Amino acid sequence: MKAAVYDSREKLVVLDVPMPQLGANEVLIKVVNTGFCGSDHSMIESGSLKDGTIIGHEVSGTVTDMGGDVKDVETGSRIMIRPTYCGRCRECGSGKPYLCQVDRRTIGLGDFPGGFAEYLKVDPRMLIPIPEGVDSQNGTLAETFAASLHGIRCSGKEGGSALVIGGGSIGLALVRLLKIMGFGPIALSEPVEEKRILATSFGADAVVDPFNENLILRTMDETGGAGFDTVFECSGLGESVQTAVNAAANGGTVCVVSIIMQNIEIVPVVLNFKEVWLTGSYSNTHEENIRCLRWMAEGKIDGRPLITDYTGLDDLPHVYRERIDTGRAIKVMLKIGEEF
Repeated sequence: MKAAVYDSREKLVVLDVPMPQLGANEVLIKVVNTGFCGSDHSMIESGSLKDGTIIGHEVSGTVTDMGGDVKDVETGSRIMIRPTYCGRCRECGSGKPYLCQVDRRTIGLGDFPGGFAEYLKVDPRMLIPIPEGVDSQNGTLAETFAASLHGIRCSGKEGGSALVIGGGSIGLALVRLLKIMGFGPIALSEPVEEKRILATSFGADAVVDPFNENLILRTMDETGGAGFDTVFECSGLGESVQTAVNAAANGGTVCVVSIIMQNIEIVPVVLNFKEVWLTGSYSNTHEENIRCLRWMAEGKIDGRPLITDYTGLDDLPHVYRERIDTGRAIKVMLKIGEEF
């Protein structure tokens, strides 16, 4: 089968690799669409991957085969894929199954090869059905929205004013979910005009170009001088964490949703004087993915406007160099199999 694999010199190359060999309790998936996530870029650029690694974890596909011990899975089922968890460890017991230390199995960033390939194998517990009325592209994008929903839940807030810093796919999905969930006013800080326009269509009440406007002054204007009740850092820039704290209201919350793989500096006294709650967000749950798929089926979410680059597996190395690594793409979507 064909796959895009990591290469330490070229970053990504397309090769013919062996088909997955199924164990007794494994399922074979024919990949339909795979999205390129910011964490995929971080992994490639980290240099920590072994040559030949197949990454990619935002996947929709169909079940094509299964081992003899697999129960309650039907061939032809339309699915997306999320990690397993045990349900018994400390992390699972505290409501954080995505941090499971006992039975967490995942694709692309874990023990199974990922979705930049024509086929992959998974544990059957990793399958989430894609409901009727949800196409394969949205099924792939459900994980992006689930990661944003998880950030909202990590903030502990159920409403109020909100600022999103960074208009990548996660930040834009956050804008849409905040609107659906009744937050307001909602603002996005993002230097790229195309992303600000999309945020407005997703429900943002205000958009800010931080390269040409003073974000803190706009924050005061948009909130009557109070600051935002909740600020979500989605830019991946270390300096934006302090900006988020500065933009938060007294007693407000800052949630770092982006994965910042560097040490950063903040001014702790601002946390003291404003009593800002600073927290982070990581991954998402099966339930959050199911919730986003349901909103898609109900017509409340259509993630397809996030897709700026729609391409095949063969072109991924070129798209990576020209569009992903340069930061010009919002969401790259691969068409690998027959879409539904």
